[in-house]
Amino acid sequence: MPLSKTETKQLIERLIFDETAAPEWVQDVWDLNPLMGEKAAKLLDVFELLVDYASADQLDSLLQALYREQV
Repeated sequence: MPLSKTETKQLIERLIFDETAAPEWVQDVWDLNPLMGEKAAKLLDVFELLVDYASADQLDSLLQALYREQV
């Protein structure tokens, strides 16, 4: 059974942000360096938009490619 778009997004987020929630990661970066924090917030916004616009199949392909790179 294929993963839902939500499940795939969660797995990709775990690959990117480890165990930290994405907004917490942005805040951590912001606390270290406000300029980089602003860029991190923009990056998260773009990630969210890409996930919204991508089809479930595209996200699944991305997830598989990311996992292959990890191995």
